Amino acid sequence: MPTAPLLVEAFSETHIPEMLDWFSTLEALVQWGGPGLSFPLEAAQIQAMLAGTKAVAPERSMFAGLVDGKLAGHAQVALDWPNGVGRLSRVAINPQMRGRGLAAPFLREVTKRFFTNPAFARLELNVYTFNEAAIRTYRSLGFREEGVRRSSAKVGDVRWDTAIYGLLRNEWN
Repeated sequence: MPTAPLLVEAFSETHIPEMLDWFSTLEALVQWGGPGLSFPLEAAQIQAMLAGTKAVAPERSMFAGLVDGKLAGHAQVALDWPNGVGRLSRVAINPQMRGRGLAAPFLREVTKRFFTNPAFARLELNVYTFNEAAIRTYRSLGFREEGVRRSSAKVGDVRWDTAIYGLLRNEWN
């Protein structure tokens, strides 16, 4: 369990420098952010994501989990307004804080905040099938596996499968 209270707030520019060293390999970066990012992660890539939070109907929400004022977690929700669907993505716990039980409470709060908006009926996510710790966390929050996209990502010479999980508003406790 966390030793200090976990606070969740909107991710901002001030959090970016703390995150830049979280992904020490291309594989770690792709696991977090998908194959569209370039390694190493640079502030400009996160700033571009953050720009998507600024519109009246933003394309995404970004969250920061803080413990003792230090960035402990990051998550995003891409917002599909016409269909009332959010896609939880780019979830990471600070490598220096892993193993402290932060992921579930952080994502529970992100999910709670997402479902406070009545425009959204579904929250979904993609997770690489080898990421067993993340899958356990998502299942503990009520997400259900809905399928697997086999060989959906190529990282170097290796292909990864992606599992699709979903959670409906009426399933959220």
